[in-house]
Amino acid sequence: THLSEDERMFFQSALDFAKKDIAPLVSKMDESEVMDPSIIRKMHELGFMGVEVPEKYGGAGSTFFNAILIIEALAQVDPSVSVLMDVQNTLVENAFLKWGTEHLKNKYLPMLTSSKVGSYCLTEPNSGSDAFALRTRAWDEGTHYRITGKKVFITNAKEADVFIVFAN
Repeated sequence: THLSEDERMFFQSALDFAKKDIAPLVSKMDESEVMDPSIIRKMHELGFMGVEVPEKYGGAGSTFFNAILIIEALAQVDPSVSVLMDVQNTLVENAFLKWGTEHLKNKYLPMLTSSKVGSYCLTEPNSGSDAFALRTRAWDEGTHYRITGKKVFITNAKEADVFIVFAN
């Protein structure tokens, strides 16, 4: 492939990080089924947890392609780490960027790019990931929403502080 110098830099920095910091922890993380918090902290420090998020919200202000390059590099060493980073960037943060109000962007994007992990709660036991068949319901009760329903396969749930829950 013909990558630009910046694109090569994104890929190589992610691959170097994966080999140096993630590789020694892969067996331990797999056996314990726990993501090492130092990996998440380092991904935030490197800007991997907010690749496309504009700089005004604390992100790298880069491109979807560069996010994919980083995801690919991380996956060469540990696919679980790459999925955590992928969900954070391509699902959670993009949902805020595309559909969030300015208030929500200002509230959540800086924390997601600096220290917090997000989760995307779509899949349900009887409807899978079919957003049009969701049984989860939300009611506006003035000061908060009441949510009923069940979600399964919630990626990043164990590490997450911010949850995007899909409901009707």
